[in-house]
Amino acid sequence: MLSYDAPTTEFRFLLQDVFDYENTVTTLPDLGDVDIDTVIVMLESAGDFAKDVLLPINLPGDSEGCHFAAGHVTTPAGYKEAYDLYRRNGWPTLSSDPRFGGQGLPTSLGLMVREIIAAGSMSFGMYAGLTQGAYRAILAHGNEELQALYLPPLAEGCWTGTMCMTEPQSGSDLSLLRTRAVPDGNGAYRITGTKIFISGGDHDLTENIVHLVLARLPDGPPGTRGISLFLVPKLIPTGPNGVSCGSIEHKMGICGSATALLNFDGAQGWLIGELHGGTKAMFTMMNSSRVGVAVQSVGAAEISYQNAVAYAKSRRQGRAPNTAAGDASAIIEHADIRKTLLTMRAWVEGIRAFYVDSAIALDVRSRHPDAALREATDNRLSLLTPILKSFVSECALEVTSLGIQVFGGHGYIHENGMEQLYRDARVVPLYEGTNTIQALDLVGRKIALDDGQAVELLFGQMDEIVRRTRGTAALLSLAAKLADNLTMLRASTHEIQKWRVSDIARCTAVAADYLRQFGLVALGGVWLQMAEAALRVRANRPAMTTFCDAKLQTAHHYFARLLPEAALRHDAVLCGYAEITNLVAEAS
Repeated sequence: MLSYDAPTTEFRFLLQDVFDYENTVTTLPDLGDVDIDTVIVMLESAGDFAKDVLLPINLPGDSEGCHFAAGHVTTPAGYKEAYDLYRRNGWPTLSSDPRFGGQGLPTSLGLMVREIIAAGSMSFGMYAGLTQGAYRAILAHGNEELQALYLPPLAEGCWTGTMCMTEPQSGSDLSLLRTRAVPDGNGAYRITGTKIFISGGDHDLTENIVHLVLARLPDGPPGTRGISLFLVPKLIPTGPNGVSCGSIEHKMGICGSATALLNFDGAQGWLIGELHGGTKAMFTMMNSSRVGVAVQSVGAAEISYQNAVAYAKSRRQGRAPNTAAGDASAIIEHADIRKTLLTMRAWVEGIRAFYVDSAIALDVRSRHPDAALREATDNRLSLLTPILKSFVSECALEVTSLGIQVFGGHGYIHENGMEQLYRDARVVPLYEGTNTIQALDLVGRKIALDDGQAVELLFGQMDEIVRRTRGTAALLSLAAKLADNLTMLRASTHEIQKWRVSDIARCTAVAADYLRQFGLVALGGVWLQMAEAALRVRANRPAMTTFCDAKLQTAHHYFARLLPEAALRHDAVLCGYAEITNLVAEAS
């Protein structure tokens, strides 16, 4: 079985030394009792739960999968008991509003816990993660009556929530949605239609499930303008509510998470948000989920890296160059394995820092008293959300693939656990809007936020990192490389902004390359911040010397071997796209 320890030293370094959590988050209104030590204690406790409760059921749960019979879903052995303990320990309530039974703790803390839970079992974490999205959508758009009735059990984890968008004929194209909502004359609506790919759509973990369902009224305008959002519980006080599970999917990964086909047969539902405002209301949940899945994939990457390192230290094969004659060397002594592990480490530590920075911004956006700062932070988060979802998930998928490679043939064997991590992580580039959709969103809308000022503000923040670190000899080369790549990213962005007006087809053809370039450069900014902090910590806390030296070596690896890909993506953005559009479908 795989092993796992929550990376609390990493979290403390990020919160204390890189992102100044004490002054950025714990000073926000209603967070006076939260400090870094408290946060770390809670992360350690979450790590114990992941290690002792979730990890033992993760691989068996993957083998067993969920069961579907007579319209009901049963989760794998141990899931129900683990969920009951998860709820009794108060984990679902962490970041929820105290008015509804929550603890009112920072959103950033909840997301860091989500990474740890996903490392223990990504499938298990799906149930609670989507519930948080439903909770936030109702909190943002539901009326007081619905909030009072549904938010407390969702916050406490007594009920779970889902997001019901996709239909067999429509996929991600919501304009083709057919599910209907008809007023019943009593202030509610009757919902009829079929939804597919509904994570947690049915299960035995809780007594009730709250579905947020996109549907259109018969007289609603066509396309996405006619879509409304409805709250449709599985059970109402009088009993079943016309929601049935028709089947569950047999998937490549996250087999312990039930992905259901749901039929709504005149089910009673209540409007969330404005009539015909369903897309806006749903995206409150969708954007929360997109950040959440980025965090989720970091958990899978972290446990893959931890076990790859442990295996590389224990597995002996061949004799590394420049070693004395004798027994075979541990494979970690071979240069290519070291390079692989350094690459895994650079991705894992970088993407964790990337999401923690954004998670802190979520707290600032929701709690800071300065309205102008909240708005600027919201624009920054909107810009970064497609990059977080896509780039982080791609990096995590690469890490889990490299983890298999370190194990060699043993990594390909199910019982050793490494291939499951890859299969589980493979879904993240697909759901909550595929990574292609995220790239189209970035070039089509996000770089134009606030007339392009949001992206310029982000570039300016990276300029400041470069300016600050150029005066430190040990960081000069890294700062220069980031500056060069930022210049190229600005050039790509400038061209994309022109093509949005003059040649939208070109924008769509290069969108994925542009997003990848953006992610690589943004991660370079985060790595330069970490390197700067590591130098400072090493000078002031000698006990951290080994940790800081490793951080600096990993930063140099990122800038020398991973960041150069950004230049290739820059060339791909600018080189034209005739070969993409000129190849006729018949010749494909």
